[in-house]
Amino acid sequence: MDKKIIILLVILIAAAAIFAAFELQKDRTVKLSGVEIKNYQGQKLSSVNDFRENSIKGPQFINITNYHLEVTGLVQNPRNYTYDEVLNHTSYEKVVKLDCVEGWDVTILWQGLLVSDLLNEAKPLPNGNTVIFYAYDNYTTSFPISYLNNNQILLAYKMNNVTIPPERGFPFMLVAESKWGYKWIKWVTKIEVSNNSTYKGYWESRGYSDIGDINQSYLGG
Repeated sequence: MDKKIIILLVILIAAAAIFAAFELQKDRTVKLSGVEIKNYQGQKLSSVNDFRENSIKGPQFINITNYHLEVTGLVQNPRNYTYDEVLNHTSYEKVVKLDCVEGWDVTILWQGLLVSDLLNEAKPLPNGNTVIFYAYDNYTTSFPISYLNNNQILLAYKMNNVTIPPERGFPFMLVAESKWGYKWIKWVTKIEVSNNSTYKGYWESRGYSDIGDINQSYLGG
């Protein structure tokens, strides 16, 4: 076969491979557009806009191009995920109501990945009994590791079928079901496995309950 023809074939094959890789990556890209749904399987949902702004430093705006989610602490396999790497995990969705101590609530369809999947990849050490979540605005809260492993707790990136907006916690918000709203940490940047079972987060260190169960008072405990 003529050498020029061989070179041309190689170029065409390489171009086809590059195009296929580009199309595959495009399919994996999270689309920020979408239409918010108001009902899910017959259940009426609250709006994304029904939340009240009560974060400690106001809405945070994260540059996703250099964002990383760190999973660290008492683990065998520390991880440092990009946004796309987090989204590459199996996705789940369920309707969960958020109850705020201020007296309002919202019922939202959340979509995200299981926190337990991230923990399983990091492989917590036997003495790791507590998981501390850190936010971009330095807010923190914590949970027993058993709560996260036994209750299919989501780290959400969509609500009502749209990407979580910055005002609600983009890129990730913890869906801390059965807990008061102050446990639903937004703008999550780090997840640390610890043996400090008495750790107190932002509001917990100011007198709020460490447990944060909605069937109990949020003050003390």
